[in-house]
Amino acid sequence: MSTATDHFTSFVDVLAAALDDHEATAEDLAARLYLSRFHLDRIVASVAGESPSRFRRRVLLERAAYRLLSTRHTILDVAVEAGYGSHEAFTRAFTRAYGVAPAQWRACPTSLRIDAPSDVHFHPPGSLRFPASTKVSSMDLLVKMVEHHVWLTGEIIECAARLSDDALDEPIELNVDDDPDPTTLRRLMSRLVGQMGMWNAAVANRAYDWSVEEHESIGSLRARLAEEGPTYLAQVREVADEGRLDDTFVDALCEPAEVFTYGGMVAHVLTFAAHRRTLAVLALDKHGVTDLGWGDPMRWVAAGD
Repeated sequence: MSTATDHFTSFVDVLAAALDDHEATAEDLAARLYLSRFHLDRIVASVAGESPSRFRRRVLLERAAYRLLSTRHTILDVAVEAGYGSHEAFTRAFTRAYGVAPAQWRACPTSLRIDAPSDVHFHPPGSLRFPASTKVSSMDLLVKMVEHHVWLTGEIIECAARLSDDALDEPIELNVDDDPDPTTLRRLMSRLVGQMGMWNAAVANRAYDWSVEEHESIGSLRARLAEEGPTYLAQVREVADEGRLDDTFVDALCEPAEVFTYGGMVAHVLTFAAHRRTLAVLALDKHGVTDLGWGDPMRWVAAGD
């Protein structure tokens, strides 16, 4: 790592700590790094491709976009937090960066990130993120999922400790979906394909057609899986290979829109898909189709598929 890169990394750290200190000047930030304003400008411009002041304004706008999405603060409140003295000044800057005014973006959000040569961006909920220098392996993802499982199991036990024995022993109907209609094998298959399609749509910032899942035919299921399956798998491979599982995206399909990480989305899909797959193979088994057993992934891996 070069001296200039070291200084730039230190600048990002200082900037993150002083992001809400709108009284801090460029000279103040340079002084905290024991540099002159002239040298700081040259270093940041050479490494990041933008001046320190422009870098800071961009990060504050990215954070402002996140605040518009994740809070009910007024646009003026968000503008003041971002260091703007008026609604109008903030609207002009935001519109230049995102192509639409803040109110329009809040109603129909797109990506939080503003293109930048350095690829350093605001990372919700409150930090700056460098482009990944190390990759997150498949094993790392598995470890994270197991850690979550252990933590969540403990939380469930602690919550259950507050219930009576009668409540603990009350029979429940297994159903992962908040749906009054009965679960069927057809509906399970539509949701297994549809879940991938829904997330493909969310990442691409386009609408998902829920009507396709209404009494879907086998032919439609085959066709949709041929399209949605490879698309979903490709994007998961891409973010895993590039070490971007902690990167965020805006899911405008939610009401209101929300911000998720790619890793969180993958864990969500695998968790609920595992339940639906189990119900589906048991339904097949009930009707004499026993080829899949329990659908255990260990057998699939052992077969080298």
